[in-house]
Amino acid sequence: MAAKNRYNKKADASIQRLQSSGREMRAIMIRLIDIHKEYDNGTKALKGINLRIEDGEFVFLVGPSGSGKSTIVKLLTAEITASKGRVIVNGYNLNNIRRWQIPHMRRTLGVIFQDFRLIEKKTVQGNLEFAMRTVGASGREMRKRIPYVLDLVGLEDKADAYPNEMSGGEQQRVAIARALVNNPRMIIADEPTGNLDPRRSLEIMTLLERINAMGTTMLVVTHERDLVNRFSKRVVAIKDGELIRDGQGGYYRA
Repeated sequence: MAAKNRYNKKADASIQRLQSSGREMRAIMIRLIDIHKEYDNGTKALKGINLRIEDGEFVFLVGPSGSGKSTIVKLLTAEITASKGRVIVNGYNLNNIRRWQIPHMRRTLGVIFQDFRLIEKKTVQGNLEFAMRTVGASGREMRKRIPYVLDLVGLEDKADAYPNEMSGGEQQRVAIARALVNNPRMIIADEPTGNLDPRRSLEIMTLLERINAMGTTMLVVTHERDLVNRFSKRVVAIKDGELIRDGQGGYYRA
């Protein structure tokens, strides 16, 4: 019974956290402390980054190409390690995380990529089932969760479609559904609108805002100034590997 109700309980807990008093201390989802990253070729990608993101926040991470945004994403997903400093994600200290713990940490995250990364030979339903099987979900959980997330992203009638039969905007919605299907505590969206036209980009960002309002912490990495300025969210800006702004009020003015 506990496994059967796992997803509903997590969703209820997220909503309760969102609705609790603003005076209550929220959990820290991401903590970067004096992060430096130098690659083997000598490139200094990050230079003393400090960042804190709390449960339920919606944060834009912005900056020009080559500013260090992708390096931060790779640090948060444990693809690479920092040269100096501490990285903490959802309670996991990535400085000394064991190899076998990394998949468990990643299950607390949902990641959305610019290039969708769908399995072309699987239907929408198949892509979501594959994502759920990787965390050991039961058939009953899949039958309950998949229709829910497809309805949430507006693709309730596309379960049997293949990616190559869908538009770019629809494929990105499938990618969002895949990121949501295991009910992560946080979503990292890495340039989620990079391959979409302005109208579809706005639709995708509005959907991410709606998901955040339901209790999921959201970190959106982008360089699209006009899109960021349409939403009144916290904006963290980096340039040349350094944090140059952290606050409300749209894209930074360098």
